[in-house]
Amino acid sequence: MKTIHGIQYLRALAALGVVLFHAAERTGHHFAIGAAGVDVFFVISGFIMWVISDRRPTRPLAFLKERLRRIAPVYWLATMVMIGGGIAGLFPNLVLSLEHIVASLLFIPARSPSSGEIWPVLVQGWTLNFEMFFYVVFAASLMLPRHRRLPAMAAVFVSLVLLGLAIDTENALFLTYTRAVILEFVAGMIVAEFWLRGRIAGPGVGIVLVAGSFLGLAGLAVLRLPFDERILGPLAVMLVTGTLALESDGWFRKWTLPTLLGDASYSIYLWHTFAISVVVKVAAVVGLNSAPTLLVALVAGTLAGIAAYFIIERPITRRTRSRLPLNRVRPAS
Repeated sequence: MKTIHGIQYLRALAALGVVLFHAAERTGHHFAIGAAGVDVFFVISGFIMWVISDRRPTRPLAFLKERLRRIAPVYWLATMVMIGGGIAGLFPNLVLSLEHIVASLLFIPARSPSSGEIWPVLVQGWTLNFEMFFYVVFAASLMLPRHRRLPAMAAVFVSLVLLGLAIDTENALFLTYTRAVILEFVAGMIVAEFWLRGRIAGPGVGIVLVAGSFLGLAGLAVLRLPFDERILGPLAVMLVTGTLALESDGWFRKWTLPTLLGDASYSIYLWHTFAISVVVKVAAVVGLNSAPTLLVALVAGTLAGIAAYFIIERPITRRTRSRLPLNRVRPAS
């Protein structure tokens, strides 16, 4: 499938936003808006899955195998590194339990014994619980004719969100899969359908959407306003839609560094916190000020992710690809 460079660069930007968010958090600074990178990732995920399923039809089980091959091995390895570090005493605040470890490895939302939050052992893996849930529902939708898949997915996810508003419970599974953030996947799929039909707006509208998204995010950051997916979701959709409008007008070419960051975005997302932790600990020992520590943590987190992409993710992906072939079929009518 032809690379959509604008989407690739948004993946890079989203990953860097998350790295800066965690680096700032660990060094006493404030960049909470960097967490919006997750919302951008979710919209992009919905977009990519819909485009791939249209251009490269596959059966539900083959689709799930392909997604597991792509997501799970690297995540499991990062989780095991976290567990090993916890056992070795490198993460003194980490409390381990067998139940929580198993739930983390199986992408099942569960409360962390360390904090009581609905987090896996590797905290940033909470987003993968949403991703895997989306993949399961998406795989089930592949059994439907193409023209019914998007309405069915939208109906399921909207119903879940409404159910979450109607029922008050502390159940981790229920709280996770009824959050409004799941609608970002559906929004990405809707944008993808417009893209496939060639109905994306022109570059003028694209500039307005991208600028409006960045201004909205900047306003939230500068004014330190409260935000959640109900605010960040629409801004992420604006950003993705606007970027695609510019893409269709030929604004983006293959640029080496942004392409690399986009390729490595998953590894950057998984591994950056390890590097940030090392930088913060070393900075405390040598007495480095918080501002340079933030900069070093940002660079180290990014470089660690890029290194992990070349050393871990890419070899594992290549090795498992030959073992899980896609059983391609004709698209359902």
